Amino acid sequence: MNFKALLRHFKFTSQERTGIFLLFIIIIVLQAVYFLADFSVPEKSFPEKQEWISLQTEIDSLKSIRYNEKPKVYTFNPNFISDYKGYKLGMSIEEIDRLLAFRKENKYVNSVEEFQQVTKVSDSLLNVISPLFKFPDWTQNKSTFKTEKKEYVRKSYLKKEKAEVLDINVATQEDLIKVYGIGEALSLRILKQKEILGCFVSMEQMKDIWGLSPEVVMELNSHFKVVIPSNLKKIAVNDASLKELSQFPYFRYALAKQIVTTRSMNGNFNNIEDLSKIKDFPVDKAKIISLYLEF
Repeated sequence: MNFKALLRHFKFTSQERTGIFLLFIIIIVLQAVYFLADFSVPEKSFPEKQEWISLQTEIDSLKSIRYNEKPKVYTFNPNFISDYKGYKLGMSIEEIDRLLAFRKENKYVNSVEEFQQVTKVSDSLLNVISPLFKFPDWTQNKSTFKTEKKEYVRKSYLKKEKAEVLDINVATQEDLIKVYGIGEALSLRILKQKEILGCFVSMEQMKDIWGLSPEVVMELNSHFKVVIPSNLKKIAVNDASLKELSQFPYFRYALAKQIVTTRSMNGNFNNIEDLSKIKDFPVDKAKIISLYLEF
């Protein structure tokens, strides 16, 4: 190996040696700055951020309380169990039908035992749902009720005989509020619905008013009846425009458009049966709707 040729690469002039020395100095200074200087960016303080954090903590605590809360359980009178309510409770279709058939005879179950006799539900299901039952107070005080039964029946009978059945189309808010279960809000809702329809043509329409329970509807039926006014302006279904039909509460715009289209293609409708053949027509309300129409 030729060492002399190799050593030539390590011979520097005075200027080169000075340059190399300065390079080392610069490297050492940069290393010192790198290890000793603090290059971290100071974090800015935002007062709003602290408020958000505190609020988030409060929200998290409220959420945990809410998730740990047990749902409220409401009691109910088992005499008024509907198909859907019975399904949610775990009753079979046959058990629900037995109860509905019993109620159609205008009879009421007044105890847990009587409920099981009528519906024939199993003991296990009865143990689960019976704590939710709430019967009228008088069923819990039968001994007191029996001693006054004759007088109570006689008085209630006399009251029913004297009770005046009013036409719901002329009833005022004061008349409606007299019915048990109806307050200011529900009475106004009934009057508003009557205003939208022009008048009621059937007491069945009470079931369509939001907020009226089956018990309250029964009370309304015992205090009111429907007398269709002679000046009821009916809709001439064969001449009415699309706008007139779509403004009728029982028709949506899409249905009104189909009625107009079918009428233009097939000619006039002769009766409600012809009209009910149209797709999406509310067949379950056909009888009520027919009383508002003119063919």
